[in-house]
Amino acid sequence: MLLVSAPARAQLFTLTKEQLVELTPQNPFGRFPDGRPKVPDELLERAKGLSAEEVWGVLPGKQYRNQYEDGFQILHPEKKLIGRVVTAQFMPARPDVDQVIRDRAKAKGIERWGNQTVIDMLQPGDVLVVDLFGKKEGGTMVGDNLFYYIQKATKGGGLIVDGSIRDLTGIADMSMPAYFRAVHPTPIGNATLTAINVPVRIGNVTVMPGDIAFGDREGIYFIPPQFMKEVLDKADETHIHDEWTRKKFDEDKYKSSDIYGSPRDPELKKEYQEYLKKRLAEIRGGK
Repeated sequence: MLLVSAPARAQLFTLTKEQLVELTPQNPFGRFPDGRPKVPDELLERAKGLSAEEVWGVLPGKQYRNQYEDGFQILHPEKKLIGRVVTAQFMPARPDVDQVIRDRAKAKGIERWGNQTVIDMLQPGDVLVVDLFGKKEGGTMVGDNLFYYIQKATKGGGLIVDGSIRDLTGIADMSMPAYFRAVHPTPIGNATLTAINVPVRIGNVTVMPGDIAFGDREGIYFIPPQFMKEVLDKADETHIHDEWTRKKFDEDKYKSSDIYGSPRDPELKKEYQEYLKKRLAEIRGGK
């Protein structure tokens, strides 16, 4: 994957457009010029109302059981992280491999090959997802200045690092959500950027370029594009169910088991179905 022979038009150490399309054949949406799936902005906007449990309600049933990862330190846990994934893969530095990579980068006009190479590729709506193999010392993908740049380039999309960051005091007041394993004062070092926009491993998840990263105060889900609309539609129904359930509880006429998880009385079931139909029409309009 790292040193694959590719057409001259391909970026260094990444998938060609054709390879990325081949690896994401179920993507129902458009694509970026490099082949990365492009889930529409309106679906990203809808995702702001999601919870991790609502994502879980769909993906395991599709046999996607390895899409969730937690155990991160979270910057701004009260904020949702939502965006299209750009991946970066690092490996522990090895001089012979590192020299080949840097020589090939120079041959293609890239004088500084490292963390800023992928950072400079980011676009609005992106979330940078970095496999830094859990590295703490020297595993610092960004400090406060580069964090600020990512925030500006992605319009607040987000950052996920299976590694560390530095300058937390300077970063803490910036508004972009971020997930990271550790904080350390050292600059990034003793690690080599080996690939951009290839499949990477974050904990127990295989993350693909163009996945949707959804993070809340619990952890992060990586949603394949082909399931994004179904997840959102199912979440609409869940929100309405919760809304109706609490309205019924507020009437102080029912025990919890009369209403939740589904009403036992046929008339209440009918009432709920009518409420669901009405609210879905209101929420989705002509969609």
